[in-house]
Amino acid sequence: MPDLWSDLLDCFDLRESGDSAFTGRNQQLEYHRVFGGQLLGQFLRAAARTCPDKAVKSVHALFPREGRTDEPIDYRVTRLHEGRTFAAVHIVAEQSKGVVATASVSLHSPEDGPEHQSVQSVPELLGAEHKVDWSIMPWETRAAADLEDTACAPPEFEFWMRTPEIASGLAPAILAYATDLNLIGTALRPVDGVCQRGNGTAFHSAVTSHTVWFHRPFRTDSWLLLRQHSPILAGGRGFGRGDALTEDGTLVASYAQEAMVRFAQ
Repeated sequence: MPDLWSDLLDCFDLRESGDSAFTGRNQQLEYHRVFGGQLLGQFLRAAARTCPDKAVKSVHALFPREGRTDEPIDYRVTRLHEGRTFAAVHIVAEQSKGVVATASVSLHSPEDGPEHQSVQSVPELLGAEHKVDWSIMPWETRAAADLEDTACAPPEFEFWMRTPEIASGLAPAILAYATDLNLIGTALRPVDGVCQRGNGTAFHSAVTSHTVWFHRPFRTDSWLLLRQHSPILAGGRGFGRGDALTEDGTLVASYAQEAMVRFAQ
């Protein structure tokens, strides 16, 4: 197994394969399909390469088909609009069997203006005794609650994360990757006897859509708090949303996800 951090960064180093086209390799994970967070990060890297003078403002991705880990992914970028301050691109991710994901990405040049935010204050950073090990997330994470606890709990969860030092331009891709990990687990917390490790046995799940909005510049090699909750689990689908905040309480991004969640009969 390669070093997971270096492996992830390598996946985000897309190879140019034509006019507005890129190819990305897949992570080497003990995982049965391409992780959606990898696709989100590669979408953002393709958009940034296409419009290098602007910063990513949002990404909305759909995942119609499971991706294969043994085949690289081709990204075709279409410029929908590129003006002085805003740009929009549409990206299609394909393998030989067809489209595995699509994304609409909005980009924006920095502008000044009035500011405000209305969010719950950030708690004190958890100590090292709260370190958790999620194999798919190759950096330091800390959480007070246990997502693998099968007892009933409110559909809320928050965790701290900090990566090794990286270039600031990679921060949106890294954060988008992190937002895809445990929103389904958050939605399952009120269901007695089930946790996110039950995927494939007690239930089957797959993300169908995921959106991230980036509000302010940030770094992932400083501590970030990802605070999330799920307002509804119904009709074979789960929905969750969250915020990413710096240690001093600055809101830097928000995200939301819908996923198929089918329980075994």
